[in-house]
Amino acid sequence: MSSPIAKNTFAHNRFSRNNLSRFMMSALLVVVAAGCSNNAADATSNTSIVNNTDAKTSTSKASADSDAAVVKALQANLNTSGIEENIISAVPTDMDGIYWVTAEGLPSFFTDKSGKHIIQGQIISVGEALPVDISAALVASTAQEALKAVDKKDMVIYPAIGETKSVVYAFTDADCGYCRKLHEEMDDINARGIEVRYLAWPRSQESVPKMEAIWCSQDRKAAMNQGKMGADVQAPSCANPVQEHMALGAKLGVRGTPAIFTESGQQVGGYLPAAELAQAIGAS
Repeated sequence: MSSPIAKNTFAHNRFSRNNLSRFMMSALLVVVAAGCSNNAADATSNTSIVNNTDAKTSTSKASADSDAAVVKALQANLNTSGIEENIISAVPTDMDGIYWVTAEGLPSFFTDKSGKHIIQGQIISVGEALPVDISAALVASTAQEALKAVDKKDMVIYPAIGETKSVVYAFTDADCGYCRKLHEEMDDINARGIEVRYLAWPRSQESVPKMEAIWCSQDRKAAMNQGKMGADVQAPSCANPVQEHMALGAKLGVRGTPAIFTESGQQVGGYLPAAELAQAIGAS
């Protein structure tokens, strides 16, 4: 049986260039190929006991000047190990000596001041009333900027009915059961003043042609509606953003579909009924 990496063309083209990329993405690819998720723990890798919204690392700090010395040290250490990655920034966190790193084509990660160690996952601060994920605001800021940069013409958008109270971005797969459950409630979601902007996140190579056909259809919304009902969507090949959306999802740590983000970059989880979604994003 072939591996998820071998079955995923995107993974082969985008992430097979060196060991670090393969190592960091392997866990994500296994989950992507395995199936969609209907809960925050699977889709967002958040921990239920952790308070993400009150992280002490402020959002403004996420845009602070990067530490050039840490970037240089990390870049040099990677090059010494034969790893060619372009490190963009290394921002100090609330944990002394630990930096939040942004790199091209990879999910963000932590490193130490010497740039000798790559640390994946959450770092939880304890000792206050609630545990706090120190990277939450940094993650949200990265997501906010990245999602804002996506051209609206490259998304399939379901606008709010009446006043737009909130906008959410949803990485979706037409073949995902929980994506279909969310889509079945689209009229209710839109009626609550929520605009939904779909980005493509096919969970396996088998789903890529359908997602590309949806984005290549003359009426994308009609094609999306058909695809969500299980129809075999067909359309002439075209230049489409599916691979770019997959790369963006990987950068933002998407692990399952639907993966829903607010305009501020907060990931609110996987499938939520319309009323619960509205409450989660403050649009109720």
